[in-house]
Amino acid sequence: MTNDLERRVPEHNSHAIPGFTATYNCVDLLYFEETPDVNSAIAREKQLKKWSRSKKIDLIRTINPEMKDLFGQG
Repeated sequence: MTNDLERRVPEHNSHAIPGFTATYNCVDLLYFEETPDVNSAIAREKQLKKWSRSKKIDLIRTINPEMKDLFGQG
């Protein structure tokens, strides 16, 4: 979750923040959602974390069928 995607993606790409993305070298932005407030974002993040990997991939493919990096597009 972030309130500044333009700042956050480069942090992930440079592995400046320890955690999942640094450990598994995740650098492509494949999916994101905007929410009206921080509480909605937290609730959605918790919901998605409970999903299976295949269900998450299906969700990503609904907006990004080719699994391309979305950062900087738009």
